[in-house]
Amino acid sequence: MEVLVDDGRPLFEQVAEALESAVLDGSMPEGSRVPSINELAVFHRINPATALKGVNLLVDAGVLHKRRGIGMFVTDGARAQLLAERRGDFVQRHLAPVVTHAKSLGMSADELAALVKEEMER
Repeated sequence: MEVLVDDGRPLFEQVAEALESAVLDGSMPEGSRVPSINELAVFHRINPATALKGVNLLVDAGVLHKRRGIGMFVTDGARAQLLAERRGDFVQRHLAPVVTHAKSLGMSADELAALVKEEMER
């Protein structure tokens, strides 16, 4: 799991994002146990209440689930859910502005697709 850095965002959001990244990269596969709140707090050197708030974001989103008396676990389908959310975010934050700019330059969808393909093959 990645260590938190001071990037101006609330720490609990960074905890949630670090856990999401671990699910996405496979280091925390679906069905696996998530570190406890206290383990997260010690690892990140944060207050346990902050770690809990980050974990609860993912519980509310259905990425993690609680097993009473055992701990938190990654929900089946969590990776696909996170990929879909991040792809949607990518389209809105990055691709939509590129398409708008390409249209303003009079580029066709085929021209833009060719440029994207060329760039990805670099």
